[in-house]
Amino acid sequence: MTGDATSRIVVPEAALLALLGKRDENLREAEGLLAADVHVRGNELTLTGEPADVAFAERVFAELVVLASRGQQIDPDAVRRSVRMLGEDDTDGEGGSSPSPAEVLSLDIVSRRGRTVRPKTLNQKRYVDAIDVNTIVFGIGPAGTGKTYLAMAKAVQALQAKQVNRIILTRPAVEAGERLGFLPGTLSEKIDPYLRPLYDALHDMLDAESVPKLMAAGTIEIAPLAYMRGRAQPVDTPVLTPDGFRPIGELAVGDMVIGRDGAPTPVLGVYPQGRKQVYRVTAQDGASTLACGEHLWFVTTPDDRRHGKAGRVLQTQDMIGNVFWSHAHRYELPLVSPVAMPRQDVPMDPYALGLLLGDGCLTTATTPSFSTKDPELAAALDAALPEADVTHKSGLDYVLKRAGGGGRGGVITANPVTAVLRELGLAGTNSSTKFVPEAYLQNDVDTRIGLLQGLLDTDGGPVTQDGRTCRVQYSTCSPRLRDDVISLVRSLGGVAYSRVRPAEGRRPGLAAGRPVHYRSDAYVVDVRLPAEIAPFRLTRKREAYEATGGGRPRRYIDSILPAGHAECVCISVAAEDSLYVTEDYLVTHNTLNDAFIILDEAQNTTPEQMKMFLTRLGFNSKMVITGDVTQVDLPGGSTSGLRIVRDILDGVDDVVFSELTSHDVVRHRLVADIVDAYSRYDDAQQRRPQAVTSAPRTGPPVGPRNRERRGR
Repeated sequence: MTGDATSRIVVPEAALLALLGKRDENLREAEGLLAADVHVRGNELTLTGEPADVAFAERVFAELVVLASRGQQIDPDAVRRSVRMLGEDDTDGEGGSSPSPAEVLSLDIVSRRGRTVRPKTLNQKRYVDAIDVNTIVFGIGPAGTGKTYLAMAKAVQALQAKQVNRIILTRPAVEAGERLGFLPGTLSEKIDPYLRPLYDALHDMLDAESVPKLMAAGTIEIAPLAYMRGRAQPVDTPVLTPDGFRPIGELAVGDMVIGRDGAPTPVLGVYPQGRKQVYRVTAQDGASTLACGEHLWFVTTPDDRRHGKAGRVLQTQDMIGNVFWSHAHRYELPLVSPVAMPRQDVPMDPYALGLLLGDGCLTTATTPSFSTKDPELAAALDAALPEADVTHKSGLDYVLKRAGGGGRGGVITANPVTAVLRELGLAGTNSSTKFVPEAYLQNDVDTRIGLLQGLLDTDGGPVTQDGRTCRVQYSTCSPRLRDDVISLVRSLGGVAYSRVRPAEGRRPGLAAGRPVHYRSDAYVVDVRLPAEIAPFRLTRKREAYEATGGGRPRRYIDSILPAGHAECVCISVAAEDSLYVTEDYLVTHNTLNDAFIILDEAQNTTPEQMKMFLTRLGFNSKMVITGDVTQVDLPGGSTSGLRIVRDILDGVDDVVFSELTSHDVVRHRLVADIVDAYSRYDDAQQRRPQAVTSAPRTGPPVGPRNRERRGR
């Protein structure tokens, strides 16, 4: 033909065999797809035909030569996809701005034993790129387009590159209504059928022997969607807020709780869980709380410390029966930093109150008094009480009188210390009934430190041992004061261990050479405080403590025991590390940090489930949500959360919706044809006018769909 154009391409010898394929199968596939004639002689390709057809064929073979030169395996499928990508690029009006087929088909994600996972279409490449640069990605498209498989490959890649610490895979088990109890077998046996596609993808990308180990270690977690929100505590469990402890069941979105850093952080979500099996998690210092088996804990193990890791996140059930390692505690819990509470005005200096609670007489039957062998403490008490004079009486005893005398103009006025003791509810208390008023327990850090220093300067002291750091010991006969001291220490980021010295059977003490029998049990509290908090102001105690330092306070899980069933609730918080403080100042958390999270079959979530899942996102995490909005299996009348989430999140930064079509199907070629056929049928059904029928059809479907099938 007079308008024919000719082009010759010289193929490098090393790439020729891969380009042509076995028995020239790639060449024959290209000849069937291209309008230009293709001839091969030696390592030279000759293209003949209309100029536009020759130019297009040149582009196709240029891409295939690049792939072959890179050592990529080329097969007829790669030829078809290259032709399709270049054809779409010519018709989309973007002027070649899309990635080339060589870029798409040579993008390796993960490799195992010679098998490499990579995108095979332009939309798949865009989907993978979106996962790289965005925090939340929705992969929406028909079956067979690689939505889940590519997301799994990116998750494994991120885990191997140590960009995340764990992979969490989930999908809704709607066929069983997410009520799996009627199914036979264990929980794993009940849910495995719904998670099998995820297991299969995992085994394609990781060594078979490593998958069980990673799952046992909590690095890979697989669970139905219903169990993703099961990280809960009983509704009456105390949670620390800026105003004190409140039951977790009373919290609402927007309320403030205390995070690990001691600062307030808002509650982002509250999710009732119903009645669940709970466990009592107890630390070695006696602190304990209740949590369900799926509740999350941030812990540090000896192995983490050896390898310089910050720690790991485990579920309660992961640690049951495994809390000791070589006769030592295995799981160390984080400690809260000194808790920031609002400052309140108090009627007496906190250090002075601590001294009086330790060595003062508060009965108010007589003038308040103070006993000490350290004149330094008497002087400090006098300085802290400007309205009272601390006067030496005899021996170790001092009395606290009103400054300036006993009356004004002949009128006797109340002792100011007595008045304050009555205001605080301490008047009339003795050594076994003293306590710390709530206004001091729930106050700012300086107030609590001052109060604790007063208590330790009187009834506490440093305990030194050769070759070891100094610990602090405090003793009291009041069980309430013991609990208050423990609370003070824990609120300041320390740990406190308590034990009892029974009065019965104890050898009497001596007073003026006479035996004095003990009438009350004594409570001994061993204290460890953070390095930045000084436990003493008294010089002799402070110097003894500072000679060796107080060491680092540590808290370990000591036991996890079943504690029955309870109504539970789950919360998520906005703290960067997702940690919050529960009862006894234990630090726990409820969201998913440093994780790659995949929600598969998301079309079978309700709007409420989709919201619950999305709000579980933690820091340094990614979420990929995959689904096909044309295959919703929810009960009749239920709305798919995947169908409405695009409208809800429209315009939200860092959230991307990636669409895949039948052109991206990577299964049998018939799958794409089937998807297109159903799409045409659905379009035709939507265009048909709504007709009123006398009765529902009970036989097999007839009409346009069957006529189309017969015509084909």
